Amino acid sequence: MITRTGILVSIIGLICFPSLPSFAQPTTPGGGLMVGQEIPPELELVYKSGLTYLAATQNGNGAWSDNYGGQPGVVGLAMLAFLASGEDPNYGPYRDTIRKGAEFIVSQQDPNTGYIGNSMYNHGFATLALAELYGHLREPDVGVPLRRAIDLILNSQKNNPKGGWRYRPNSQDADTTVSGAQMVSLFAARNAGLHVPEEAFERGLAYYKETMGNDGGIAYTNRGSGNGVRTAIGSLAHSLYNDYSSDQSKKMFEYLRKNRDSSSSYVYYHFYYMAQALFQGDMNEWRTWNRKTIRLFEATQQKNGSWNGSRGATFSTSSALLAMALNYRLMPIYER
Repeated sequence: MITRTGILVSIIGLICFPSLPSFAQPTTPGGGLMVGQEIPPELELVYKSGLTYLAATQNGNGAWSDNYGGQPGVVGLAMLAFLASGEDPNYGPYRDTIRKGAEFIVSQQDPNTGYIGNSMYNHGFATLALAELYGHLREPDVGVPLRRAIDLILNSQKNNPKGGWRYRPNSQDADTTVSGAQMVSLFAARNAGLHVPEEAFERGLAYYKETMGNDGGIAYTNRGSGNGVRTAIGSLAHSLYNDYSSDQSKKMFEYLRKNRDSSSSYVYYHFYYMAQALFQGDMNEWRTWNRKTIRLFEATQQKNGSWNGSRGATFSTSSALLAMALNYRLMPIYER
């Protein structure tokens, strides 16, 4: 039982890699890898090395000591990196690593309000991790905190005139990046069996419509200039809602086709969301992106298994691994 107890990769470098041949694996008619197919061997080595680094550098309290590594949202991303490749909190070499991370996340929750950490960014990613963990554990020590965390997200949205979320639960404005973290956690909670009102998804998607430009790009707070990562977040939310055919969804994905390799100051954040959006939106687009991403991360991984970034090795490593984890398709939110 769980108790309450600097190399920054440039996106421009990605598009400079030459076109790579497809992995020698049978594919489905839609262009994806067949279920149960062998994972590319180079990915296995890179991914295993990254998990080894995360496990070796975790503190006794379940968090990490580097920049941002003590924030529950980053701990949540690290837990997701383990779960996404099939590691289990009930058995296996990383059982204790996963459970300690879960314990830390729960310890950071206010039991009265359900708020995790000190920002809705932290709350969203930590809640996503709890939702995926609950699918494995089905234990009250995860289920109860998860329900509280979801209720906080829902109540925050109800009190937000824009129908989205921002930095604090009581914020009266919204932005598309914070809102994305909450939306994905709501989808994950619903996948895990928790009740999430349909209205929450509808209001969240309506907010993205309000921030979308004529070219399909998603802006930050209000309609304006879009960019790749924000549009990837919006496109992912629509795909998870099974909306592939609305004009809004089509415009966003067309924007991604043209801007998927655009430069971003939030490099690993870009990879994290772009991989998911392309995977959900078009398997052929994802396969092209995936081959280049694996090659890029293989080339830039440090000897100790980590990746460097301005927000610390724990965040960078976890995000890099999750950008490649769609190859495994073992986590419900990563299914298509």
